[in-house]
Amino acid sequence: MAETLLQSGEMVAAAIPGVVIDNSIRNGEAIVTVKRESIVPVLTKLRDDPALRFEVLLDISGVDYPDRPERFEVVYQLLSLRNNKRVRVKLATDEATPVPSVTGVYSSAGWYEREAWDLYGIFFSDHPDLRRLLTDYGFEGHPMRKDFPLTGYVEVRYDEEQRRVVYEPVKLKQEFRSFDFLSPWEGMNNILPGDEKAGEAKK
Repeated sequence: MAETLLQSGEMVAAAIPGVVIDNSIRNGEAIVTVKRESIVPVLTKLRDDPALRFEVLLDISGVDYPDRPERFEVVYQLLSLRNNKRVRVKLATDEATPVPSVTGVYSSAGWYEREAWDLYGIFFSDHPDLRRLLTDYGFEGHPMRKDFPLTGYVEVRYDEEQRRVVYEPVKLKQEFRSFDFLSPWEGMNNILPGDEKAGEAKK
């Protein structure tokens, strides 16, 4: 089975020389890493080749590795119903370099690419309608990035006086407290009502 999965990447490498960076099997799944600018011909080959027939795009997702020069990975999950096989295609990019849109190859890629743009800030060139999908209008930043603050930048609430939703900078309601991380039983030295009976029972 592993050999037949590896053949998917080998066939792409043979058909489009110089685009496959890595071709491997991990956890029983074929993973083909390709050059960013070659993603459209690679997916077209995987879809149209009679021996491959990966005609279903299951998902496009982003992965953030802030320590890498190209911090983002874009991962495409493909399925061949005819051959009952899956393949994962990956590429690397950074915050400034666009990834070619694959909406011309798989029409379902439109919303997946919008989601990756919204949550990670991965830009897809030639996308017909690249705008935010999950966050609100005027949202600042991309919330799935590892460097995005957990509290966010703004908070939303309904104002009774103005009778509308208002956006305000995040304000922490209390100062950060230092905890000693002791359990209530270890950290409590006071005698609670009724504890004296436990001492009497030991006598």
